[in-house]
Amino acid sequence: MPDELEFEKPLLELENRIAELRASEDPLAARDEIAKLEERLARQRQRVYSSLTAWQRTQIARHPKRPHTLDLVELLLEDWVELHGDRGRADDEAVVAGLGRFEGRTVALIGHQKGRDLKERQLRNFGMAYPEGYRKAMRVMELAERHRFPVITLVDTPGAYPGVAAEQHGQGGAIARSQALMARLGVPTVACIIGEGGSGGAIAIALADRVLMQENAIYSVISPEGCAAILWRDAGQARKAAAAFKPDARHCLELGVVDGIVFEPDGGAQEDYDEAAHLLADSLQEQLAQLESTSSQDLRRRRRDKFRAMGVYA
Repeated sequence: MPDELEFEKPLLELENRIAELRASEDPLAARDEIAKLEERLARQRQRVYSSLTAWQRTQIARHPKRPHTLDLVELLLEDWVELHGDRGRADDEAVVAGLGRFEGRTVALIGHQKGRDLKERQLRNFGMAYPEGYRKAMRVMELAERHRFPVITLVDTPGAYPGVAAEQHGQGGAIARSQALMARLGVPTVACIIGEGGSGGAIAIALADRVLMQENAIYSVISPEGCAAILWRDAGQARKAAAAFKPDARHCLELGVVDGIVFEPDGGAQEDYDEAAHLLADSLQEQLAQLESTSSQDLRRRRRDKFRAMGVYA
């Protein structure tokens, strides 16, 4: 996927023109033109990013420069200690899990990790976990339960890995057991979709007391390409599919699938990691503060009622 998104090209052209004028031999002579271009750029940015389509948000959610779990861990947590392995078969690099300090409290954090360059993406399997990844997540959840640490999960995956080896290792069962464990936890849990939230691979670590979505993330039972391939036998109709089932944050909130939206810097989280992490930290802190005085019994009951009510037609 190119770093430049199609709908952003007019903005990039203006930015490049402004940069050229600033780098000219006499930038003072061009300051009036620079001021006009900057004003025009601000207006155009506001117009573009205030009316993004579901497909355009899908493109931003998949942006190769978007911050991944470990980028956010570095900005959100202190004293991070990553834990490895499922204590049974292997260590799945598509899922990272560990302990750290968030706003003065120890938390367990679990998230998908896609990787940045081709070598790392292959190592991380593009964020698509094997059953070993979900067993590692469950091991850390059980550790959090034992020591009464809140659990934070960051979801960013196209879906659980659908390969033969993953199925042979018990992919469906691992996803189901991870959800069942999250439903039983007696500690506060907050999940946030930070990029792609795809299918069972996402919900495996998103059955939480509070489920948030970053403004330009997507959350759906299937990818737009997969939906298009099923409905029209043409993955190229992904834009049409995204418009039809609306996987973006605003529509997920309207459906009651998520509990809140975490705003992002203009243009998306990839434009300013520090600001994106600051906005996410504020939302996580707010949700954990609301949950910390709730008893374990009430957390389980409310969590169960919340998810059982989803999809009910009245």
